[in-house]
Amino acid sequence: MADVTYYVAMSFAQDEWGAPVAGAAEECQSPTSALRRAEMLSRQPGNIGAVAFSRSGDPMIGEFSDAQLLRKFGQVPEDLSGL
Repeated sequence: MADVTYYVAMSFAQDEWGAPVAGAAEECQSPTSALRRAEMLSRQPGNIGAVAFSRSGDPMIGEFSDAQLLRKFGQVPEDLSGL
């Protein structure tokens, strides 16, 4: 199977100690929709920020490249290597 690119928006909140905590990743149809969704998530009560990113790979074998950050909104961790 050919590589597939997924576009994702993900929010961030804070735990009781003030550390950022990633929310659920939401798959989007395009880079534009991922950017719009991430911006909306960053403005929701309880969230401190959000990111939009993409990942490409082969879902049949479970191999994906590193996430490519599209944009950050609000306060998100500097190190997003875990995406």
